[in-house]
Amino acid sequence: MNSILVTGGCGFIGSNFVRLLLSNNASLLKSKGYDRLVNVDALTYAGNPENLADFESSESYVFSHTSILDQDTIESLLSQYNVSTIVHFAAESHVDRSIDGPEPFVQTNVTGTLRMLQAAKKRWSTLEEAAKHSFRFLHVSTDEVYGTLSTTDPAFCETTPYAPNSPYSASKASSDFLVRSYFHTYGMPVVTTNCSNNYGPYQFPEKLIPLVMLNALEGKPLPIYGDGKQIRDWLYVEDHCTGILSALEKGQLGETYCIGGRSEMENIQIVKRICSLLDELRPAAENPNLDGKDVSQYEELITYVTDRPGHDRRYAINCDRIHAECDWEPSETFDSGIRKTVQWYLEHQAWCRNITDGTYARERLGNA
Repeated sequence: MNSILVTGGCGFIGSNFVRLLLSNNASLLKSKGYDRLVNVDALTYAGNPENLADFESSESYVFSHTSILDQDTIESLLSQYNVSTIVHFAAESHVDRSIDGPEPFVQTNVTGTLRMLQAAKKRWSTLEEAAKHSFRFLHVSTDEVYGTLSTTDPAFCETTPYAPNSPYSASKASSDFLVRSYFHTYGMPVVTTNCSNNYGPYQFPEKLIPLVMLNALEGKPLPIYGDGKQIRDWLYVEDHCTGILSALEKGQLGETYCIGGRSEMENIQIVKRICSLLDELRPAAENPNLDGKDVSQYEELITYVTDRPGHDRRYAINCDRIHAECDWEPSETFDSGIRKTVQWYLEHQAWCRNITDGTYARERLGNA
């Protein structure tokens, strides 16, 4: 039995990756040459098992409630399930949290990645030559390691110098360098991907798009940092997942691939687009949470707040390399992707309520 192991598979991007492989009776998983997917997740605040509840009885799916800091258990899982591929999503990823408390970001993103690499190297070194050749460790990283751009700078690419500006991005930069070192020092077959801002189903409601959506539906203010003209390249999460699969299959060992959505937008434009879609799909006049409030359109809830420290002005990704070498392109435009996203949140209000009303937190702590 040949397995792929995913770290952080109960988080936003990780769970979408797991769902992509296991949907349609795990047909994509099997077509990629795997019999089983092993999901390792510590279930910290952003890891939600409910994201994958419909796969719990699948023979193709194994969940292990394990921290990536627990190297001994990771080593056992790699051996027990004959793992030939590791996709490493697990990370602390919220910039605001890293500003308030950097240490968990160093622990998870740096030390955790080191322990995953140690476990993977031990597994890889015991394999026969053919299995060694096909083994892969794919490390999922971020465009934030490259720092910030002006409005006229060319987009980030694989050769852009690193210039992280937050504790979060500094910790991810450190993990990228560790992964690179395991290829150049030990010859371990690694690939790194650096992605732009993801959006889509199952995103934890502290991030911009779900936060704006849920606040709007509840009639709360829609907070915009500074002037709202920070620019990001937006990538629909399933496109990111197919990009990862392409890099796994066709990427050159030891190399980096930038994955972007080719959709640069100002934050304020994003918020206004969400408001416009909500006006269409869930009009303010029909929203009982807005009763008694003088709000005819959701855009009227926009509130400007003090900018956060070290807020990068612009990110943009040039994804020409992964297109040329791995034959990958994003399938969704921002318009098509954001419509799918808004519709998903409207159709999954119970999932949202479990997080916002504390039910999710109580259940998670109870199962810890």
